[in-house]
Amino acid sequence: MKMIGCLLITLSSVTPASSIFIIVPGIVEQAGSGALISFAVAALVSLLTAYVYAELASAFPLTGGEYAIVGRTLGPLSGFVILGVNLVVLLLNIAVVALGLGNYISAILPGLSIVPAALLCVAFTTLCAILNIRTNALITGAFLALELLALLVVTALGFLYPARSWVSLVAHPVFLDAGHLVPANITVIGLATSVAIFAFYGYGNAVYLGEEVHDAPRHIARAVLWALAIAVISEALPLAAALHGAPDLATMFASDTMFGEFVRARGGPGLSVAINLSVALSIINADIAVVVLVSRMLFSSGRDRVWADPVNRALTRVHMRFGSPWVATLVTGALACVLCFVDLNLLLVMTGTTIVVVYGALCVAVIAGRRTGSTAHAFYRMPFYPWPPLLGLLALAYVIYTNLLDPKTGQPSLIATVCIIAASALYYQFILRRRGAWVLRTPDA
Repeated sequence: MKMIGCLLITLSSVTPASSIFIIVPGIVEQAGSGALISFAVAALVSLLTAYVYAELASAFPLTGGEYAIVGRTLGPLSGFVILGVNLVVLLLNIAVVALGLGNYISAILPGLSIVPAALLCVAFTTLCAILNIRTNALITGAFLALELLALLVVTALGFLYPARSWVSLVAHPVFLDAGHLVPANITVIGLATSVAIFAFYGYGNAVYLGEEVHDAPRHIARAVLWALAIAVISEALPLAAALHGAPDLATMFASDTMFGEFVRARGGPGLSVAINLSVALSIINADIAVVVLVSRMLFSSGRDRVWADPVNRALTRVHMRFGSPWVATLVTGALACVLCFVDLNLLLVMTGTTIVVVYGALCVAVIAGRRTGSTAHAFYRMPFYPWPPLLGLLALAYVIYTNLLDPKTGQPSLIATVCIIAASALYYQFILRRRGAWVLRTPDA
């Protein structure tokens, strides 16, 4: 497929509407109107990381994604740790997005509980992901247009009915503490930034499609940068508009469905149902995209002989008609269905800082690639090197620091991330390494 198809699938994995209606309420709950500052910092960190992604993806456009890149620049142990971390975070992402479906599908199908809705979502998206990659690009593109239209409506409602000035939102951010609006300090804003980074997460997923994109070294880098730009604009504007036009900030901050209630208050029940339907479709669209991506990573892990031989052979089977890794896709769907039975709050905690680890590894990888020459063949070279990876590492270190200060969410998230890293390292050391040298293969190998 061409770059536009890659961009559509990548943007669908970012899923701006799902981020606004499912993830962003958690950011606003933590930082209140300080979420605007958190978004600005997260956008800057994401831009720095996008430059890193673009250069590395241009050098190694492989279905293995980040682990294939890190393994080739920092060594096999580092690469396998990133495989473990990424496999967990992307599978969790499928479950998190699917579980969010229940909050909005209930407006269309009253009485349908969250877990059954999530399981139906994962099952349907898994079957769609088996189709040809170009077909998936068309499906996700159509759904993406609907979700961007829904976000445009939310933005218009906020700008048409302003309730407060921009100066008060930015200069005097407040959040809800014990039922009262109090000034948002740097700690709560910093903690919310790590979740805001997750709201933009996915712009680098274009690298998983590298083996299915025409002239990948050139087009993958462009897809990464365009995906981030569109994600930031399409998420930041509705957030700013809702904060600008919310009738009462305290009521908004206390709601789990703050954007749905905002649309109902400003646009009426009919428009609210229409937006709920758009969000439900965007959730389905996001899961199609992420299942497509995870199945490619599992296919690559089978090709790199990570698992037992029978599992490796199964994961590398390609559908004769659709050209998709159909067994890897079914395995992805099955694992995501299991995770749908896990508490949503626990899933969010486990994904909180795993992304920081992946981004940090990529920043180190691009520096190592420049020094050793392993990325010298990259078509795209980031501007202002070495500042993007260095500043990115500093920003990510600050996010980890703010998580250390939070015993409720931040610290458990860090502990979960350390456990995932340790489990991955142990598997590599005592299982994979004992088989001999771990060889990262290419499509021609």
